[in-house]
Amino acid sequence: MKQVPFLRLRGGVWLRAAGLALWLGALAACAQTPPPNGGAAPPETGLHTFTLEHDGQARRYALYVPAQAGDAALPLVFSLHGGGVTLEDQTGQSGFKSPFKLWMDLAEREGFYVVYPEGLPGSYGKPTWNDCRADSTVSSSADDVGFLLAVLERVAADHPVDRERVYASGMSNGGFMALRLAVEAPDAFAAVAAIGAAMPAASACPPARRPVPVLFMNGTADPNLPYDGGVIGNPPDPTHGTALSTPDSAAFWSQLAGAEAAETHAFPDLDPDDGSTVRYLSYRREGALWVRLYTVAGGGHAAPSLRERYSALYERYFGRQNHDVEAVEEAWRFFHEAVP
Repeated sequence: MKQVPFLRLRGGVWLRAAGLALWLGALAACAQTPPPNGGAAPPETGLHTFTLEHDGQARRYALYVPAQAGDAALPLVFSLHGGGVTLEDQTGQSGFKSPFKLWMDLAEREGFYVVYPEGLPGSYGKPTWNDCRADSTVSSSADDVGFLLAVLERVAADHPVDRERVYASGMSNGGFMALRLAVEAPDAFAAVAAIGAAMPAASACPPARRPVPVLFMNGTADPNLPYDGGVIGNPPDPTHGTALSTPDSAAFWSQLAGAEAAETHAFPDLDPDDGSTVRYLSYRREGALWVRLYTVAGGGHAAPSLRERYSALYERYFGRQNHDVEAVEEAWRFFHEAVP
C-alpha cells in the first residue's frame, strides 16, 4: 500500500500532505474574507514609495498615510520638489534638510494624505518639472500635469480622498509647477502654494480658465528668483527663463478672482540673527480668501522653517533662511482658510 507522506510544521506538529491542501485552502479563505469595515482593507500607514507607468515611463511618487486614516475621506496635499531635488531629498530620507518633510508631521496632527511625486531629469540630469515657463530650457518636456493627475487618481482609488480638498504646494521649480496646476487643472486642485516661485513672464500654458486660491511666499533677497521679476538663476541665466515680480504674480490671481487687498499681518521676529522678517497681505472678495502674499524681507531662496534649518553652505549660494515661521504650517492654514 502506498504511504501518504507527512510534513512537519512549526512546533513539532505533523500533517499528512493530503490534508495540507485543505489546511492551506482554509487559510486562503480566511485571507480572502472581506474585513468588517464594508469591504475595504485598512490602509497601510506611514510613508511608502510607488511606481506608476505614465507616457511609457516609470514614474515615482511617495505617499504618506496618517495613522487615523480609515473610512472617512481625508484631504490630500501634493508636495512638489524643486529642480534637482529627489523624492528622498524632499521627504528627508536622504538626510537632506527639508522643511517639506514636516508635511508628514502635520498630516498626523490634522488628518490628511501627503504625496511626494518626483519629476524627470532635465538638461542637467536631475529631477525637474515641466512648468509654464516658455523661455526655460532646463526642465524636462514630460507631461507632468497628466502624471500628477494620474497619481491623484491612483491614490483616490486606493484611499478615501476628499476630492474637494486636494491641494498642491511646491518650492522653486515645484512652485512653478503648482502654479501650472492652478492654470490647467483648477477642477482637480482646490488651492495651491508657491514658495520661491512666481508667474512666468512668458508662458507656454493656456490662459487660466478660472481663479484658484493661491499663496506666494518669496524672499526679497532671493538670488535665484528676483522678487522684482526678471531673469531667473544665480547668476541670472536665460536658460532658466523669466518671471513676473512677486507682487505682480499675486495681482494676476487676485484680479482673476476679483479680490482686493485686505488685512496685513507681521510675524514676531523670533530669530533676529536670521536677517529677515515675515509679513503677509491677504486678498479677499466678499470676505472669501483668494490670495495671500508672504513677503520674507531679507529672505533668500529657502522655505522658512523653525525646525529644518539649512546649512551655511546652502545659504551661501541660495541666501538666508527665515526662522520665524514654518512654511508648511502657513500653507496648510491658507488651504484651510481659503477652502474650509
